[in-house]
Amino acid sequence: MVYLLPEDELIFPEPYAGEEDGLIAVGGDLSTDRLLLAYSNGIFPWFAFRDSKFPYWYCPLDRFVIFPEEIHISHSMRQLIKKGRYQVTFNKDFNGVIRGCSEVNLRMEKKGAWLGEDMIAAYTELHRLGYAASVEVWENDVLVGGLYGVTIGNAFCGESMFSNVPDASKLALIYLAQRLQGLGMLIDCQFETPHLLSMGGRHIPYPKYMAVLKGKSA
Repeated sequence: MVYLLPEDELIFPEPYAGEEDGLIAVGGDLSTDRLLLAYSNGIFPWFAFRDSKFPYWYCPLDRFVIFPEEIHISHSMRQLIKKGRYQVTFNKDFNGVIRGCSEVNLRMEKKGAWLGEDMIAAYTELHRLGYAASVEVWENDVLVGGLYGVTIGNAFCGESMFSNVPDASKLALIYLAQRLQGLGMLIDCQFETPHLLSMGGRHIPYPKYMAVLKGKSA
C-alpha cells in the first residue's frame, strides 16, 4: 500500500506496509524538515521528475549498506592511490559534485532522470545547514569525480556519485569509508549494484539499520 502524504503535515507511514521495492508514499515536498524526518527513519525520495511533480518516498526493508571497516580496496585501487594521481577533498565543491552527478553521461536526458533542479536545490540547502556532504576527486584543478549524501545519526546516506575518469567514484567512496572508520557508522547505499557489492556492500534488515542509525548497535 502506498500512502498519499498531505502537503500541510510532516508525517510518514510505517514502512512495513509498503511495496516490495520499498515505495511507501507519494506526495509532500522536498522541504528541509520533511527530508530530515524521512532520513531519520530510513526513508529517502527518488522519482522521475518529468513523470511526476510529486516526490516518491522509499524505505526498503532489506538495506544494502557498507560498514566503513569492511570497505574492500582492490589491488588496482591500492596502486591508483599509491600513484597519487588524484587528490581527494571533503566539502570543497558540493555544487560541482551534485551537478556532476546530475549531468555525467547525459543522465539528465535519459528516461527516469531524477536529479533535477528541485532535488539539487533541496540538497544544496541541506549542505548549507550541515546535513549534506560531498567528497571530491581532483586531477590537478579539475573536478573529475565524487559523491554526495546526507548524514543523519550514525548513517551516511549516499545519494549519487559520478566519474569523468575511470575509478574516480570508487576513490571517493574509499576515502569516505576511511574517514568514517571507528565511528560506529554505516554508509547507506540504498540499492545493490555490482560496483558497490564488489567494494564490501552487504544486506542488513531494516531493524538493524535503524539500530545503527540511532546509535543502539555497532
